[in-house]
Amino acid sequence: MSQSKPRVVALLPMKANSERVKGKNFREFCGKPLFRWILDTLIEVDEIDQVVINTDARHILAENGLSETDRIVIRDRKPEICGDMVSMNLVLADDVENVESDIYLMTHTTNPLVSADTIRAALAAFHEAQEAGRADSLFTVDKVQTRFYRADCTPVNHDPDNLVRTQDLEPWFEENSNLYIFTRDSFSATNARIGRRPMMHEGPSFESIDIDTPQDWDFAVVAARFLEEAKEAGR
Repeated sequence: MSQSKPRVVALLPMKANSERVKGKNFREFCGKPLFRWILDTLIEVDEIDQVVINTDARHILAENGLSETDRIVIRDRKPEICGDMVSMNLVLADDVENVESDIYLMTHTTNPLVSADTIRAALAAFHEAQEAGRADSLFTVDKVQTRFYRADCTPVNHDPDNLVRTQDLEPWFEENSNLYIFTRDSFSATNARIGRRPMMHEGPSFESIDIDTPQDWDFAVVAARFLEEAKEAGR
């Protein structure tokens, strides 16, 4: 890594089609196309030098008024890594191989509520851990403290005969797919966005909605409206 400010590139993969919510990346979400929510947030973060959009939908982006700038690069996705069954790690590998950076931050268009402050905090936490040699990558999580059961009704993480408060249960951490931060070396070690020595980063749970189903979309709309009202009220 360079001794000066590390170069940070945000990777924002974006495909034309989606299975469960048709055309969701470009569908209007609370006043603007869904992809613009996280893209505008990434551009707001000064620590990010460039946003790279790996896509098979350059023409749809153009129809929505997006073109390349000094901070936005649009990369046409290779045919061999297009399709719903292609691993995201193959798409990321293509970007990492072709785009130089000290640090890569990957997120999705389906995380519209992630804030600039949360991104800055995650970058700062990773930089500190990396400098101390504690981590080679970071991924965001939601902390869960609740009672889990298997399909046959047997308890997973608690004893029904010895009931304790949920807040006293051992916390579990759910990967929420909001943010991944890694380097070229950590990616090479695992061929994945999570390296050999990852760290978890917990952000605001209200921001962690990942739109994957129609129900997720409806919930995200409600959450976005709530957050906007809270912002206007100064809460």
